[in-house]
Amino acid sequence: MRIGIISDSHGQRDLLAAAVSALVGRGAQAVVHCGDFADPDDLALLWRPGLAAYAVAGNMDKHHLDDLADRAEAAHVAFSTELVTVDLGRGRALAATHGHDESLLEELIAGQQFPYICHGHTHSIRDERFGPVRVINPGALHHSRRPGYPTVALLDSETDDLAIFRVGAVKAAGR
Repeated sequence: MRIGIISDSHGQRDLLAAAVSALVGRGAQAVVHCGDFADPDDLALLWRPGLAAYAVAGNMDKHHLDDLADRAEAAHVAFSTELVTVDLGRGRALAATHGHDESLLEELIAGQQFPYICHGHTHSIRDERFGPVRVINPGALHHSRRPGYPTVALLDSETDDLAIFRVGAVKAAGR
């Protein structure tokens, strides 16, 4: 399965829309947002026909949890406040959390239950292996620390290939 991974959009609607379009254009079958939307309405930007969408709340979303849950349901996005999982088939799943709860992240890694654990929060790209577990942070759409520009990731769970690429917002006419 080809899974697009996004994090830390912080209300940057144009970047989020561009990110989802870029991931779909590169063959994503699912998209996972690892939290910090800042605007609950942005959840609707994850939905596309034929694209499975998942999202988890970030630390900046704590004041909007009810709105996020309502909008996720309306937009057909699987949503959780702490952890979402994506079924990869053959008894495997990808787990996504925001990453601000470091003990949860460490517990997920140590438990070795998931071959892929995705998170955001640090605004920095991460691709590390801990035994059979691959930990991925796609970077951030807003205020990226490393590499300093907006990035997302595309994971192919069948081949274990990961591509991280830059995203730019497309300016609408008149802006």
